[in-house]
Amino acid sequence: MKKTVLTITLNPAVDKSSAVKGIIAEKKLRCDPPKYEPGGGGINVSRALKRLGTASETLFLYGGKTGHLLVELLEQEQLHVMPLSIGGETRENFIVVDTTNNQQYRFGFPGDKISVEEQQHIISTIHEINEFPELVVISGSLPPGVAPSFLRKLIRLCKSKGSKVILDSSGEALKEGLAEGVFLIKPNIGELAAFSGIDELDETSVDEATRKIIADGRTEMIVVSLGAQGAVLYTETAKIQVSAPVVKKRSTVGAGDSMVAGMVAILANGGTSADMLRMGVACGSATTMAEGTGLFQKKDVDRLYQQIQKING
Repeated sequence: MKKTVLTITLNPAVDKSSAVKGIIAEKKLRCDPPKYEPGGGGINVSRALKRLGTASETLFLYGGKTGHLLVELLEQEQLHVMPLSIGGETRENFIVVDTTNNQQYRFGFPGDKISVEEQQHIISTIHEINEFPELVVISGSLPPGVAPSFLRKLIRLCKSKGSKVILDSSGEALKEGLAEGVFLIKPNIGELAAFSGIDELDETSVDEATRKIIADGRTEMIVVSLGAQGAVLYTETAKIQVSAPVVKKRSTVGAGDSMVAGMVAILANGGTSADMLRMGVACGSATTMAEGTGLFQKKDVDRLYQQIQKING
């Protein structure tokens, strides 16, 4: 029986993307018509899960004209949404591709501050969910006004309901989440180094850093993203590494979220750790093949999944 999934996005956005032939300072540039897509960590995880045939509930904050557009875009994709209204305006991201060299420029605008009352509303809404999901994905950055310590309260609540928490964040938010303890994290090398207080990590020090985090009871599972080199999964007793397939990269937007979705889809269906890692890498790699802020195509995921091999484990 499939496990149920809830994704939580505290700092969602509407992604506006376009393309232009050459970026030149102080010159009026004629861009292609813009594309609007829903954005934010947990939202992208839910969008990717749907493409993989795994349902999820999508809880997110929204406000203002941009927020209503976000809700509309998600409903168009037929996601199961749990929008929580806020007084401020939902933020936007702007992504533009220079078609002369395929370079991508990403601009993120801040959202409005989330009040203490609105934060309490998040907690009370989640607390009142009747059939609580077995897997909870908390993904993305924190909005203005929300302290990293808020994550501890959120994670503690989800764990008290019997859920396994997957946390995809960085910096102080990751530190606070790990202080409370979660089921799975997905740092890249830089994020792992920052958390461990080490300037540079080689293979040996990556092993040592991950083993220590797990031994300290902060998480049961760590997946270290190695980009083009694939990924490594660590548990208390195992280390599994898989290669990454060679693809024509167009954009990295949403690749990390897609990787999380791939892993969660396998977790929800009771698959093995090795299959979980392979699917995560397949989804992340397939998303880099998409233009702009688009996510993967399922046919690409299926093809790449078959190509990915275990290096060890």
